[in-house]
Amino acid sequence: MNRASRPRLLLRRLHTVMAGSGSGQQRLDKVVVEIARNMVAEVCSVYLLRSNNWLELYATEGLKKKAVHKTGLKVGEGLVGLIAEHGIPLNLPEASEHPKFVYLPETGEEIFHSLMGVPIVRNGEVVGVLVVQNATQRHYTGEELEALQTVAMVLAELVGSGQLVKLEDLPSGQKKKQNQMALMGRKFADGLARGSIVFHEPKIEIVNLVAEDVGQEKRRLQDALLAMREQLDQMMSAADIRHKGEHHEIFEAYKMFAYDRGWQEKITEAINSGLTAEAAVERVLQNLRSQMAKTRDPYLKERLADLEDLSNRLIRIILGFSGAHAHHELVEDAIVVAKTMGPAELLDYKRRYLKGIVLQEGSSSAHVSIVARALSIPMIGRVGSDLDEISEGDPAIIDAEVGRVIIRPSKEAVKTYNSSLDVRRTLAAEYEAQKDLPSVTRDGISIELMMNAGLVIDLPNLEVVGASGIGLFRTEFQFMVSSTLPKMDVQTDLYSKVLDAAGDKPVIFRTLDIGGDKPVPFIAQDDEENPAMGWRAIRLLLDRPVLLRYQLRALLAAAEGRELNVMFPMVAELSEFIAARKIVDRELQRFDKLGKLAPLTVKVGCMLEVPSLAWQLEALLEEADFLSIGTNDLMQFFFASDRSNPRTCDRYDLLSPAVLGFLKGVADAAAKAGKPLTICGEMGGHPLEAMALLAVGVRRFSMAAPAIGPVRMLIRSINLEKLKTDMEPYLQTRDHSLRSWLENYAKENSFPV
Repeated sequence: MNRASRPRLLLRRLHTVMAGSGSGQQRLDKVVVEIARNMVAEVCSVYLLRSNNWLELYATEGLKKKAVHKTGLKVGEGLVGLIAEHGIPLNLPEASEHPKFVYLPETGEEIFHSLMGVPIVRNGEVVGVLVVQNATQRHYTGEELEALQTVAMVLAELVGSGQLVKLEDLPSGQKKKQNQMALMGRKFADGLARGSIVFHEPKIEIVNLVAEDVGQEKRRLQDALLAMREQLDQMMSAADIRHKGEHHEIFEAYKMFAYDRGWQEKITEAINSGLTAEAAVERVLQNLRSQMAKTRDPYLKERLADLEDLSNRLIRIILGFSGAHAHHELVEDAIVVAKTMGPAELLDYKRRYLKGIVLQEGSSSAHVSIVARALSIPMIGRVGSDLDEISEGDPAIIDAEVGRVIIRPSKEAVKTYNSSLDVRRTLAAEYEAQKDLPSVTRDGISIELMMNAGLVIDLPNLEVVGASGIGLFRTEFQFMVSSTLPKMDVQTDLYSKVLDAAGDKPVIFRTLDIGGDKPVPFIAQDDEENPAMGWRAIRLLLDRPVLLRYQLRALLAAAEGRELNVMFPMVAELSEFIAARKIVDRELQRFDKLGKLAPLTVKVGCMLEVPSLAWQLEALLEEADFLSIGTNDLMQFFFASDRSNPRTCDRYDLLSPAVLGFLKGVADAAAKAGKPLTICGEMGGHPLEAMALLAVGVRRFSMAAPAIGPVRMLIRSINLEKLKTDMEPYLQTRDHSLRSWLENYAKENSFPV
């Protein structure tokens, strides 16, 4: 028998057993015998997850039968518990050498050495574990591992029938609570909203797993792929996509997956193993989930949501359903809840009724988050596993500013929501009324308020919020959504649009901050222990100067006859800035030799994000035309505290005497050198923090557009010289933070913070 036909034969036998007579337990007992025989294994065991997080041994061939229903492991305990906890397979020639190995004497497994185990997954949740073992130190092949994963899909069908375990005894069937509860997560898109919970409809349950005709299944796959591509083309040509520049970039990257040859080949291989077209798509998706669980690459993890979206869409088309989910036809105000979501899925919903989105996973830089921000749809992500506690139709309130979702809100919570909404509307009107007023303190000190941007969709906000320019334009997004290096004319076109939108207002372009924790598909990188402090930004660009020269040429071409401001990120020492500036000078000389029209002026600045640069500050200010402080990275390096680690990100306060004293030293040095200094991290976008920064000498800010109104209102309410005098003695305090003092001071003086 050839190797390719063995998995297909096993699937047929299992299908026959499961469709035959006998109880669910009797059929499962036959199933483990068939699996062991086909895979030439002495042991095959099935563990099922109960509602108390207990993995119970439900059937075995090769272990002691008396252990069935009597023994098991907790999730996270032993190798079986490890597979269930992380949802990833294990393939071990010598299981006892693994640090998580736990010996269960009642099973008689001491004579077995090798072990291969895979999770049994139903509706995206682990419901059990399938294990094979051998007495020899056998290394199972990749083909055998994939075959076992395919078999686990078939077992999930038996579990889902309810004949083995009552569905209410599974973790996903727990009784829902009826009282008010709160989910806490992270803000992906700001806003306040209210509506009824609608679960983002999961993929249709796959009933037919085993193929009758492999050739026919391949034809079904190809027809569905063509139909899906037509849907995506229609979606991209829709009016609301065509007229929003950022959507085009996102959907071009998204659409690449639909044409990816490697993805299609994997699905075809799964069909060859004996699966139907729809089961093959699901099988490949499960394998991708397992691989993504191991990777530390944030870009790849974020793209998994796109692959989930495409896979589920493809399955629906194969089965004859519309590509859009039924729940996308909303009929009332809704808060949509999902594990993950792709950008196309979000746009399938009726915009009129989609009030907010809650994700179990995701990130603020994922495509769907960017689209949500562009459409002003509040979104909270990373709310954890508490979604089992809510039901479809539950009323909910989402407050993205604080990262909170209130399920089944009480009358008091609804009253608070209505009050908050009134306050937001009132404040929005006040910000709108002040947007054209100068940002000047009560004692006549002018403060410049600029905005951060990174997408074409951000540009209209210049006028909406009355920003004086773009103090930070992040150029990396265009590179992160492209599978290849963006062409020169594509880069030039983007930078031209930015400058055109700004008109006579200044724009500061930050050169590529890629690598490390912002990987791009076209540059291979090693797996780094500390990517935020790794090979990224200026370090990568100086090692790959062609990348920097390529980008600088696009910037110079876009800025012909206009002012160009460029700054370099992640500079750790003066020599790096000098080396980068020399590349700018060489590109300017090249422009001159080619007779091209160069920018009217070119100013080159530096970002202060690495504390070491502060000890060369005087020399740096002689070389740089301006300085920008990126507080996001600077503060995590300053405190040696990972800002993405929940245990440390709030441990140190940005309003500590150490931080404010450090920033005062930088501000004083810049003022002495006569060089502009800008705060462009998130710190400057919070009124209380902005108040402290003003007191230590900062006079120019760049922040997210929505933050400009509140900070402008603060500026127009304070007497800055008095604030500076009053705060100065507290910079020498030994306290953890000046936050309490600043809050009390603001309250006493009626400052809007």
